[in-house]
Amino acid sequence: MKIENKWSKITGWFISKPRLSTLIVFLLLLALISPIVLKRFEVVKENRHREMSNILHVVQQNLSYSLKNCHTTTVSLAMIVNEDGEPENFDALAKVLVDSNPNIDAVQLVPNGIIKYTYPNNPDLINFDILNANSVKEEAMETIQKGKIHFAGPLELKQGGLGVIGRFPIYRKGKFWGFSAVIVKLETLLKSSGINSIKDSQYYFQFSKVNPKTGETEFFLPNKEDFHDKYFQVLSIPDGNWKIYLISKSKYGLFIEIRPALVLAILCCFIFSLFLTNVLKKPAELQLLVREQKNKILNDEIKFKSIFDQAAVGIAHVDSVAGCLIEVNDQYSRMLGYTFEEMRNMTFKDITYKDDLEDNLKQLERLKNGEIRELNIEKRYIHKSGKLIWVNITYSPLWQEGEKPSSHISIVEDITSKKEAEDAIRKSEIRFKSLFEDSPIALWEEDFSYLKNYLEELGLTGKSREEIKVFFDTHPEVIQKCISLVKIINVNNECLTLHYPKTKEDLMQRLGDVLNNDAMDSFKAQLLAITQGETRLTIDSKVRKIDGEYRDISLRWSVMPGYEETLERIIISTEDITARKISEEIVIQSQKKMESLINTIDGIVWECDYNTYLFTYVNKKAEEITGYTQEEWYSDGNFWANTIHPDDKHWAINYCAIESQKSLQYDFEYRMIAKNGSILWIRDIVNVIYENGIPVALKGIMLDITKSKEAEKDLNNSLDLVTEQNKRLLNFSYIVSHNLRSHTSNIQSISTLIETAETEEERNELVKMLQNVSNTLNETMLNLNEVINIQTNINLILENLNIKDNIDRIVNIISEQIAFKKAVIKNNVSPEIFVNYNPAYLESILLNFISNAIRYCHPMRNPVIILNSYIENDRTVLEISDNGLGIDLKKYGDKLFGMYKTFHENPDSKGIGLFITKNQIDAMGGTVTVESEPNIGTTFKIYFK
Repeated sequence: MKIENKWSKITGWFISKPRLSTLIVFLLLLALISPIVLKRFEVVKENRHREMSNILHVVQQNLSYSLKNCHTTTVSLAMIVNEDGEPENFDALAKVLVDSNPNIDAVQLVPNGIIKYTYPNNPDLINFDILNANSVKEEAMETIQKGKIHFAGPLELKQGGLGVIGRFPIYRKGKFWGFSAVIVKLETLLKSSGINSIKDSQYYFQFSKVNPKTGETEFFLPNKEDFHDKYFQVLSIPDGNWKIYLISKSKYGLFIEIRPALVLAILCCFIFSLFLTNVLKKPAELQLLVREQKNKILNDEIKFKSIFDQAAVGIAHVDSVAGCLIEVNDQYSRMLGYTFEEMRNMTFKDITYKDDLEDNLKQLERLKNGEIRELNIEKRYIHKSGKLIWVNITYSPLWQEGEKPSSHISIVEDITSKKEAEDAIRKSEIRFKSLFEDSPIALWEEDFSYLKNYLEELGLTGKSREEIKVFFDTHPEVIQKCISLVKIINVNNECLTLHYPKTKEDLMQRLGDVLNNDAMDSFKAQLLAITQGETRLTIDSKVRKIDGEYRDISLRWSVMPGYEETLERIIISTEDITARKISEEIVIQSQKKMESLINTIDGIVWECDYNTYLFTYVNKKAEEITGYTQEEWYSDGNFWANTIHPDDKHWAINYCAIESQKSLQYDFEYRMIAKNGSILWIRDIVNVIYENGIPVALKGIMLDITKSKEAEKDLNNSLDLVTEQNKRLLNFSYIVSHNLRSHTSNIQSISTLIETAETEEERNELVKMLQNVSNTLNETMLNLNEVINIQTNINLILENLNIKDNIDRIVNIISEQIAFKKAVIKNNVSPEIFVNYNPAYLESILLNFISNAIRYCHPMRNPVIILNSYIENDRTVLEISDNGLGIDLKKYGDKLFGMYKTFHENPDSKGIGLFITKNQIDAMGGTVTVESEPNIGTTFKIYFK
């Protein structure tokens, strides 16, 4: 009774408080339904993750296929570069590669990092140096360091637009040769990835890469706003250090998908609560609540219908018995090209490819029989246009276990692109297998993993080459052990030809059966490469065939990408180069003869680039003549310009540029500065070399004409000297003729007068006059004799004389004259100035200039004579200035140093001093200049040789 009363009280409490009771029941129901909603949230989230992963997986496969094609293209390009580093048939192969691969826009060969070959042709790219261009240098260097293909970009292409560049490093003769490269425009890459073809209202893509220079992430697709607060998945593409993001457009996408279930759960709780309220209140209100809930359920069905129609995959509701399509969404219809009405009248058998139908029906029968609960198959549909499309279908039954089959849901995903990519990969593998088998070069595929482990156990990895060589030479048993550890995976048909008569099975049995003593050095080189961590090796070797014949081979040992750590896959090519070796030896001998002939030419034989002036060849005479080594000639494009004499540099460069444009051959002369600082005169004979009508190089020979130029200079100097001497002699003859004629005329006249004199007194007076004329004639003869001695004296005694000491001595000699005139002598000449001079000439010159300055002083002021010395153009200059009467140079300048020329009314002036002084200075190889103004003063400058 107590229990019943207690229950009655509880029931009465709930009935008396309907709203509170309803709230309590609502909360209880909500607590019970919440785990179900959360479970639904996890299912939706997992489906979303799977869906995004599938989309990214398709993009990844497409990109991988495109990048593999690019890799194949770069390898194909690399194979046309022969061992001499010269590409063969680039244009033809490049056209085939680009035309046959829609995922590639252009291909290039980049020797030494400089673009030399490109298809399609683009002149703007030729000679572009990628290793010195800031925009691409870092990623190009990264490619060299990795030793495998690397995709740079996206970046601005010189031909316009964004694109990626895949570069594959090429090595020839063990050295880096350059790159083979493919250019893929960004839109082409995105098109091949399938990003543009995947349209979904719920997601969008983004494409990014970390800038190697700035370290910042750059995005290349539209809609670049921050998406980190949204749900997204990311895919990394290591070949290009790229990332592809698939991003949900809505922050609350998952919540929107579970919103119907959440709303339904809350509505159920609310409905039950309202129901309970109505039960507790009025039965009439229950009917009203039912109608409201009916409307809400109808709205929910509309929402579910909208979700069904807008799904990103095809969804179909199918009658499991008849196979009729009860209902399909828009994506399903678009996938097959039919309208909804057309599909309502069709069965799934009508759209299934006949070869796949039988297996499809068998699997559905298993589903209907309860053998499996869910079915997932790949099959082909027939599009309305007749083309086949591959789809992935998931069948979900809509009946419970034990019930009769009624209908099922088919979720259909279009995987045509994926299948096409797989088919292309399969065909590519078949093609490459064919290339391997039918290659004209003997190819071996070998496994060196056991050998590498053995070398590591011996502690040889990382040791110096010299230590390892000594070890192998002293331990031949280790070599044999290493040979036994190499596993041959496969060999191609050419190997059978090279090692005839061995069969393929014989060659794959054991490496030791193939190697002989002649090939042992090449195997040691491979071991050495492994210990040094190298992944490529190219060496020349010899093999001996069964008949004893030796053949030269070029062996290339290369680790396949991805196996650098284990060395499980090694490709070894052995090319028979016997004929090439014979040809090379003939060419080498020919080159040696030609080089020997060129080096015997007495001149610099040279060749340089037409545009850059970078020397590509000079013979050994270049160092013998100029002192510069051949490496210095090759080092810089400005070498020639930098070695031209500064006075000839500008005109020589311009002349060369102009003549190279209009002439096939020309020659010119200029001065070059040798390495030791000496000046060489060069006669340069130049020929312009054309290829296809375009000048590409300059060739020529530089002849050293320094000796002939010096001889020409000496000849010109001698000619100038003879001309000057002739002028002097002619002038002297005029002087002699004039002066002697004057004296002889006077003597003749006086003699006539003496004969006709009438008195003894008159005769004595005429005799005295005759005596004076005779003395004057004698003085004139003495002066002329002194001038002749100056002109003809070639054996003058020269001494190293101090000018300052000689001036002081002259001042002492004429000290009385100086004191009488109250003259001031300022000897500012440096005591360190010495000249090689004849002592008598120097004394005469100083005495004449100083005494003249005192003799012709100004009557209104005391004479001041200043003597200075300095160096001008590597010549010693003595400057003698005075404040005397001066000379009117405009009137007497051309007569100043003439014989018997006087310019003042001084009775002591004879006009012979300056004439003799000038001749003495000239005789010693010097010159003298004068600056003078009347009543101001005069300055003489003596330039010593």
